[in-house]
Amino acid sequence: MTDRVASAASPKGRASVAMSTVRLGPLNLDDDLLVACVSCGLCLPHCPTYRATGEELLSPRGRIAAMRAVDERTVAIDDTVRSAFDTCVMCRGCETACPSGVKFGQLMETTRAAMTLTAPPPRLLRLGLGALRFHRTLLFASSVLGVGQRLRLIPRSVSWRFGAPSQVPIRRPPLLGLVNAHTADAYLFTGCVMDAWQRDVHVDALALMQATGACVAIPEGGGCCGALHVHSGLTDQAQALAHQVMSACPGEAPIVVDSAGCGAALQDYGHLLGTPAAHQFSKRVVDVSSWLADRIELLIQHQSTPGTRETVVIQDPCHLRHVQRAQAPVRVLLSPFVDVIELPDDGRCCGAGGAFSVLQPELATSIRDAKLEVIRKAAPTGNTIVASGNPGCSMWLAQAGIHTEHPVSIVARHVLGRS
Repeated sequence: MTDRVASAASPKGRASVAMSTVRLGPLNLDDDLLVACVSCGLCLPHCPTYRATGEELLSPRGRIAAMRAVDERTVAIDDTVRSAFDTCVMCRGCETACPSGVKFGQLMETTRAAMTLTAPPPRLLRLGLGALRFHRTLLFASSVLGVGQRLRLIPRSVSWRFGAPSQVPIRRPPLLGLVNAHTADAYLFTGCVMDAWQRDVHVDALALMQATGACVAIPEGGGCCGALHVHSGLTDQAQALAHQVMSACPGEAPIVVDSAGCGAALQDYGHLLGTPAAHQFSKRVVDVSSWLADRIELLIQHQSTPGTRETVVIQDPCHLRHVQRAQAPVRVLLSPFVDVIELPDDGRCCGAGGAFSVLQPELATSIRDAKLEVIRKAAPTGNTIVASGNPGCSMWLAQAGIHTEHPVSIVARHVLGRS
């Protein structure tokens, strides 16, 4: 089977695909997207699963070859093919490296959606993703989890196995934004898990936005962005959540997002829903670092008495660097207040990947180990802060003993004197 998949990536195999008419196969993939890949292999060094395993089938080129073979009905979807698709982190680092502009993320999302028709995601995952629709229930359940952790009823290893931090907050500070969204200069999107487990980041982001003089609204009725559902192939559920989010953010004000994964998902609503309203909504979405970087002079004016400059290592979340292409504003935001250390790995994935670290723990740990080696070489003292603008990345690195903070929390400490 592997030989047949590999032959699809050969020049002869690519030519036969290119000469075919556009049609939809078992995976519902358009040939126009598939033939964009010329199998050059420039994506291989940027694929975390290929770097970890060295297996061609666990690379973007190998996965696209498998997609072609399945859609041409020369290969059936067996355990080997399914594993190739299931083990993709969806980091999309291959898209940044690809000279042909292959839309690998769209190919993988469509593939996983087609596969759910015959093999739905694990039941426990579906239950967990379903619970994200009910925000108040999520907050309550998170508080119960936090109590259980503090009473030592839930071991740290169990919390980590399900992607939760070892100290889930029991109480959360209020978010004092505008009630009347129609008068807002911007929205601050709060999401689901991040609001339950990292509300303090939202508080810092809101305070910095307000320090620039902006009137900020907190959306009501639109919690989960649907990113994890898209990654799991549950497209219908993701579309329903997208409609809720759009309804919660009426008007034309920018929608500021402090989670890189959520921001990438909201920016992709145009593709997900395919409506003019969704495309217009996506254009309003901006990462919090980009929004604040455009107003950096106002933040510098608010800076408290400068003290010793901290040293901060920047870890670019994949969905900020490779999808939103918005890593530069993070540097603009942090540089006036701290000394920045760049990692010499061209934005290598940390292995978190949404639910990837839960579903593929061994592979995710191997990918993280490579990231940790780069971080520790760049900051050998061990007491350096790692700035990451995505909750999944920060929690996954924190499990390995890395001190992680969101960029807005670092800036808030210097601008607003927050501890």
